[in-house]
Amino acid sequence: MDAGLGWARRRMKHPFQIRNRFLILADLVLIVTAVVASFALRLDIGPAFVSYLPQAGYMIAIALVVKPTVFYLLGMYRRYWVYASVREIQVIAVATATASVFVALFVILLVPLTGRSVPRLVPGIDWLLTLFLIGGLRFSVRLLAELTQRNGHEARPGGTRRVVVVGAGDAGTLMVREMQRNPQLHLRPVAFVDDDSEKLKKDIYGVRVAGRLDQLPAVVERSHADEVIIAIPTASGPTVRRVTEACRQRGIPFRTMPGIYELLGGKVSVSRLREVEISDLLRREPAAIDDEAVGRTLAGKRILVTGAGGSIGLELCRQITRWRPAELALLGHGENSIFEALLELEDNYGDLPMHPVIADIRDEPRIQTIFERFRPDVVFHAAAHKHVPLMEINVEEAVSNNVLGTQTVVNAALAHGTERLVLISTDKAVQPFNVMGATKRIAELIVRDAARRSGRPYASVRFGNVLGSRGSIVPLFKRQIAQGGPVTITHPDMKRYFMTIPEAVHLVLQAAGMGEGGEVFVLRMGEQVSVLDLAEDLIRLSGLQPGRDIEIVFTGARAGEKLSESLWDEGMSYDPTDHPDIMRVEDDIPLQGESLAATIDELERLAREGDVAAIVGLLGERVPGNLLGQSPPPDMKAVL
Repeated sequence: MDAGLGWARRRMKHPFQIRNRFLILADLVLIVTAVVASFALRLDIGPAFVSYLPQAGYMIAIALVVKPTVFYLLGMYRRYWVYASVREIQVIAVATATASVFVALFVILLVPLTGRSVPRLVPGIDWLLTLFLIGGLRFSVRLLAELTQRNGHEARPGGTRRVVVVGAGDAGTLMVREMQRNPQLHLRPVAFVDDDSEKLKKDIYGVRVAGRLDQLPAVVERSHADEVIIAIPTASGPTVRRVTEACRQRGIPFRTMPGIYELLGGKVSVSRLREVEISDLLRREPAAIDDEAVGRTLAGKRILVTGAGGSIGLELCRQITRWRPAELALLGHGENSIFEALLELEDNYGDLPMHPVIADIRDEPRIQTIFERFRPDVVFHAAAHKHVPLMEINVEEAVSNNVLGTQTVVNAALAHGTERLVLISTDKAVQPFNVMGATKRIAELIVRDAARRSGRPYASVRFGNVLGSRGSIVPLFKRQIAQGGPVTITHPDMKRYFMTIPEAVHLVLQAAGMGEGGEVFVLRMGEQVSVLDLAEDLIRLSGLQPGRDIEIVFTGARAGEKLSESLWDEGMSYDPTDHPDIMRVEDDIPLQGESLAATIDELERLAREGDVAAIVGLLGERVPGNLLGQSPPPDMKAVL
C-alpha cells in the first residue's frame, strides 16, 4: 500500500478496535483453557483426570510464562488485527508452534521432578488447541471489524458510493479488499463484471461476479451503482472504450487504474485511480516484458538522462529507478522542471542516489565537466526541441540544440567511456519535410557515426507522437475544449501514429539493451489514428458532444503536409528483433565520417551567423530523402 494511504490509516481510527492489553488478558485465559482441555481430551473427565491435576497446574504455570513471552518476541502484540490476512496466519502458526515446543521441553524436563510425568499426547493436543484458540480470537477481531464497518457503510447511504468493478482478476480483487477495509474511502463494491466464465455468478470477498462486460449496463442498473471502476491494467483501448460508452449512456461517472506500463514498479491501490484519459482509449495489448535484458542494461549502472524534466525524460527516470541503478543524474536546462522531477522521484525512491544537474547541452565545457564527474555507464539523450512550427521560425535554435547539442553529448560520452548511449528520435526524421525532423535525422547520423568509429553500442530509437507530452496535440485540444471551442484540425483525413508515454519509454528501455552499434530502432506504433476521431473522443471525455457543444473546424491542409506518416524511408528494409514491438532499420547512409563532420561544422557556422536560408538549403542538400521546402510558412496553431 502506498505511503499516502498508510498515513491515512494511522490518522483515521477504525470504528472497531481492541487494544493489545486486552488481547494479552484473553490469551492468558485461552492458554489455561488449552492446557486443561488437552488433559480432558486425553484422559476424559473422571478419576484419571483428577489425579493429573497437579501436573496440569505445573504445565499451566509454565505455559503462562512461556507462551506470552514467545508471542511478544515474535510480534503477536504489535500487529493491528483489524487488518489480519494470510501473513498473520503464518505468524500465528509459527508463534504457537514455537511456544508449544518450549512448553513441551520444560514439561518433559521439569514436571517429572514432581514425581509423575505428563501424558505424551498432551503437549501435542495443547499446541493444536492453542493454535485454534489464539488464531480464532484474532480473526474474530477481524470479523467483528468487518461487520462493524459494513454496518457503518449501510448506516451512511448518503456518504458511501456504490461501485461496480470491471475486472475480477488480481487487480480488481485487491481494489475491492482495499475499499472494504477502509471506510474513509466511502466506496462500497457491490458487483464485479468479468468475461471469465469460470468466475460468473461466484462471490469474491463477498462481492458477486454479476455478469460479463457486455452486460455492464444491466449490472449497473440492478445494483443501483453510483460509479464504475475499470480495474484491468492490461485492458486494451477498445475494452476501455466499451466501458466508458456504457457509463456515458447511463450518465454515471467512471474511473480507471493506470495501464500496465504506468504500474511497472508500483502497486495497485485506490489512491491511484484517476479519470479515464485519451491514452486509455488508445491502449494496445501489452507486449512481453524482458525484465532480464533491461536489468542487464540498467541495474547497478551509473545513468544520465538529458532532458530529464521533459515528458519523455521524466518517464525515463521513473522507469529507470525501478531497476535500481547505482546512480541517476537528471540533466536539464529548466530548473523548475528538474526540481519538480526530483521531488517526485525522491518521494518514491528516496534511497536511490539522484543528482539534479542544470546545464545546457550546447555548453561543451560544462557537459565535459559533468561527464568527468559522473562517468555515466549509460546515457539516454532525450533533450531536444521538438515543436515543429516553432522550429520552422527558429531554425538556428533547432540546429544549435538538436544537432550541435547531440554532438556535444556524444563527444562527451566517447571521451569518458560511456558504455551505451540511446538517442530518443522521432518519426519526423523519416523523409523530413520540416527543420525539426531534418535536425533529428542529423542527430541519428551523429550517433550512428560515433558507434561506427568507437565500436560501442550507441543507438537511436524512433517513434511517433506520444499522447500528452508538452506542446503536443492533446494539450492543445484540451485547451480549445476548455475555452468552449472550436477545435481546429487541418484536414478531416489526417492520421498520425500515437503511443502513450509510459509505453514508448518502456519500449525504449527494451531497445536499449539490443544495440550493438549504430542501429536505428523503430517502435511498432500500431495503426495510425484519425486525428478527427481523437478530437471527438477528447470532447466526449470532457462530458460534451462534438458538433453540438464543441464545434470542430478544418483549417485546411498545408502544402507538402503528409496526411499520414511513415516510420522508415520508402524502399528501406527493416528486420525484426527479439521484441515483437521493436524493429531494426537497415540503411546505407552516405553522410558519415568526414562528410558528416564537415556538414556539422557548416551548420554550426551558419547557425552562428543566423543564415536561415543557407541552413535550410544545406539540410535539403545533405539530409537523405528530405522534403524540405514543400511546406508553406508555419501556422502556429498547426502542430501536426
